Amino acid sequence: MVAPRREVLLPPLHRQTARNGVSYLYRQGAGAPVVFLHGIGSRGESFRELIEALNTSAAVIAWDAPGYGASTPLAEDWPLAERYAEALEALLEELRIERAILVGHSLGTLMAASHARHFAQRLSGLVLMSPALGFGAPAGGPMPEAARARLDEFEKLGPMGYAAKRAAQLVHDAATWPGLVEELALGMASLRQPGYGQAVRMLASGRLLDDVARTPLPCLILCGEEDAITPPAMAQRVEAVCRARPVTADTRLALVPKAGHMVYLEATEAVALHLRDFAMAI
Repeated sequence: MVAPRREVLLPPLHRQTARNGVSYLYRQGAGAPVVFLHGIGSRGESFRELIEALNTSAAVIAWDAPGYGASTPLAEDWPLAERYAEALEALLEELRIERAILVGHSLGTLMAASHARHFAQRLSGLVLMSPALGFGAPAGGPMPEAARARLDEFEKLGPMGYAAKRAAQLVHDAATWPGLVEELALGMASLRQPGYGQAVRMLASGRLLDDVARTPLPCLILCGEEDAITPPAMAQRVEAVCRARPVTADTRLALVPKAGHMVYLEATEAVALHLRDFAMAI
């Protein structure tokens, strides 16, 4: 049963930078913190509306992944998801966060699942929105064609041209979301190297299902019913792996109607409702 939402007067989010060079939005609070990890073409700023809708008095963190925004890139040209997980762990340790709910979107689900696998003691729950499974390629090996096409297109078109071409694909029925498409394009236009290339290579090597199978945490999986980037079939595969784990942990799958890949921006209130319900149950 979901508790009725009560409006809470909350302090604003502030931007800070950790010792390892990770930039993040942060608001102190009481209760288990909620940590947001964005997707491959986004930034921590994209979670502002969802954070407001969540209306939680808990601490909130929304990072810019290494190589995004003002965050320092990772050292490796082809990092694995575990390297991003280690950067996140350093941030949470610096903030003295003992237990958090980790929310990843798209590429951020690969980082979140890796963190949950290697640092489960730091977390109380895992939320995977529009989960990206990864291609499972060996680091440094041949690049999967879908990943290679991303890099080639980015180099050919540049950040602004790339953003203009890709943004509309991220939402369901883009004609009804002109403001959102413009907002997404502005965010994507801020992509830069080497951060974007590192993220694409991590996606090429990602193995989300392997990491999910090895985490004991309660898991909520969210996906837009109209998601053409990471379609519901992918989310259902994640659910199946979660339910097959040897540990007994709460596993939930929610398919959100009339929403595409950017489910938390297209159906913000619905996603916030699922998050609140999940947080109350764990």
